[in-house]
Amino acid sequence: MTDPPHGPVTQLLDSVKDGDEAAKAELWAVVYEELHGMARGYMARERGNHTLQATALVHEAYARLLGSEQIHQRGRSYFFAAAAQAMRRILIEHARRQPSDRPGHLAIDPVLMPEGSDADIETLDRALDQLAKHDHEAHEVVMLRFFAGLSVEAAAETLETSERTIKRRWAYGRTWLFQELTREQS
Repeated sequence: MTDPPHGPVTQLLDSVKDGDEAAKAELWAVVYEELHGMARGYMARERGNHTLQATALVHEAYARLLGSEQIHQRGRSYFFAAAAQAMRRILIEHARRQPSDRPGHLAIDPVLMPEGSDADIETLDRALDQLAKHDHEAHEVVMLRFFAGLSVEAAAETLETSERTIKRRWAYGRTWLFQELTREQS
């Protein structure tokens, strides 16, 4: 994500907001690879026999994003944060619909989960929602770093802040989630 704050993605979002239909297609072409990379990052954490593919995840997330007026009004950084959120929601919805010997189970990266834990989708979803209420900025960083797979540098560019701030929010968000998920398991 090397697009500066007033670069092509932001300009296209502004054009989409103004009703330019051609801008929607151009926006898709510009952001597709980044969204697909985010989706691949999500899918890499899922079980190997997952029935949802990265391409389908991208398409569904993009359709949801274009239907949201807030996306068009906020710009590039919000767009990619919202994409990460949309993909998270789609995967959670998908997992809830799948039969399983452990209903609602979701493979959670050990970066966030205590070793040996058996967290489920509901626990993770509640914890992420609580983090958003507790510290919205840390939540944004967790969504971009963990769920979208962005580097510290890319997250700093997206949120238009320093790498040092991203590192601080990432450390805080991970610690807070770890404690919350551990508490939920007790």
